[in-house]
Amino acid sequence: MERKAKILLIDDDADFVESTKIILESKPYEVIVAVNGDEGLRKAREGKPDLILLDVIMPVENGFTAAEQLKKDPKLAKIPVLMLTSYSTRGVGTGIPRSRGYEVEFEDYIDKPVSPDDLLAIVAKHLQKT
Repeated sequence: MERKAKILLIDDDADFVESTKIILESKPYEVIVAVNGDEGLRKAREGKPDLILLDVIMPVENGFTAAEQLKKDPKLAKIPVLMLTSYSTRGVGTGIPRSRGYEVEFEDYIDKPVSPDDLLAIVAKHLQKT
């Protein structure tokens, strides 16, 4: 039996998480969910996902900070991180400077809302590289 790719979804929007999980699980993907950056880092270390979908605007620790910590950890640095966010439309009111995004290393940037087909295509593309 083929091993399912493991995807860690880090987002604090429960409705978005639920719908995205359904979309991803329509493929042979196992989805692990975390609601903030701290929990996401812990689950990344425990679960060793094949790919991480990370929101920028979250409580406790924003996605840019979480991405930075993921890339600094030698055990996690090779996992593709895709920023999945409405930051480009909501960023101004968040207190997170746009310049933070330029300082952080990640593999792709996906604007919310994203169509299910586009999301699956981008995820598949990055999983092929791993």
